[in-house]
Amino acid sequence: MAVDRSSSDIGKKASLKRLQFCNFKLDFLLNLTLAINENLPVEDILKKYLGILKEELNIGKVLLFNYNEKWERLLMSGVPHRIADEIKVPNDLIYYSQITNLTIALNHHLTFFDVLIPVFHHDRPIAYLLIGDIDEERAGMSPTIKHLHFIQTLTNILVVSIENRHLYNQNLKQEVIKKELDLASRMQSMLIPSHSALPNNQDVGAAAYYLPHFEVGGDYYDVIQLDKHRYGFCIADVSGKGISAALLMSNFQANLRALFTANRGLEEIIHELNQRVMKNANGEKFITLFIGEYNSIEKKLTYVNAGHNPPVFYQESTKSIKMLERGCIGIGMLDDIPTLTIGTEFTTPGSRLILFTDGTVELENENLDEFGTGMMEHELMQKQSLEMVIEKIVEELETFKGTGTYADDITLLVMEFPS
Repeated sequence: MAVDRSSSDIGKKASLKRLQFCNFKLDFLLNLTLAINENLPVEDILKKYLGILKEELNIGKVLLFNYNEKWERLLMSGVPHRIADEIKVPNDLIYYSQITNLTIALNHHLTFFDVLIPVFHHDRPIAYLLIGDIDEERAGMSPTIKHLHFIQTLTNILVVSIENRHLYNQNLKQEVIKKELDLASRMQSMLIPSHSALPNNQDVGAAAYYLPHFEVGGDYYDVIQLDKHRYGFCIADVSGKGISAALLMSNFQANLRALFTANRGLEEIIHELNQRVMKNANGEKFITLFIGEYNSIEKKLTYVNAGHNPPVFYQESTKSIKMLERGCIGIGMLDDIPTLTIGTEFTTPGSRLILFTDGTVELENENLDEFGTGMMEHELMQKQSLEMVIEKIVEELETFKGTGTYADDITLLVMEFPS
């Protein structure tokens, strides 16, 4: 009977030890979870985690890598930099999918540690923990080496919480950026003339369409009445896309409006714009531009095509089409424009002009064919309003691209010279 009592006592002691360590585990998890829920700084949470490993589990060497857009060293303790710097996750750790003894490893620096613990989340590796100097016989608890899966779970909770916090902060930043882009889009729309602001009288008529590829775009058009019988107009496109292109275009619009007055000729405007764009863009971007001036008394159209897609000029009297190409290189390509030629055309009653950016003519369909100018030329020649010309071209663009998407800003400006 004494033997039975002894066996029973041993069993009770073993059960008590297991219970004690289970309580230890629960306490550790609770402490770490509370730190996470209290939204403590990541540094404080890492200190609590490291305290559990070093003070409670008596682990002397700790090196933790986690993935945050790229693999980074998140935590290091008891490890010389010369060792840590020689361990790269993509080269040395990515192949491990389970807890591994590091007695032998291809990278001999890994043998500085005892055990590698990979951490996975949704079947993808998010962290690798290297530990060493494990006290396997600490009094009062089972050997630490038997509880590596618990350490793996603890590390998983830590890393996932940090990743979630990063994603949360990233979403907040994205929301702020979205609001700023919405504001920028509204501000930019104020710089683009509305339909009601475009001239429509016995001398000249105009209609336009603008669809930015992103919230903000790098295209611009304008029509300005210089005096009673003279009108200035333009269409422009900044190289590249996004915020930087939109900012440069906004600056360009301000400069153009300041320079485009009744007292300046097109050649002077172009040279001055070139200097200002070079200064503002530091040679990193350039602007293609078509700028023109129309005199309704002389029925004379003068223009400069600065590296832009040639507009289509339609003469109603002869039913003829001409591309307006004369001009110079793009604005901001060189410090000084080497040569510049002013183009001249005379209008007859019903003459029309359509200006566009490359996002329109270079739009590709599913067969990689480009939209080109053919359909625009056809619509320009029809007996229909300028608004209908725009509407038909936009419909044809939609049909042409099919299931594809627009790869660039789409801008159209159509002008008519009635008398």
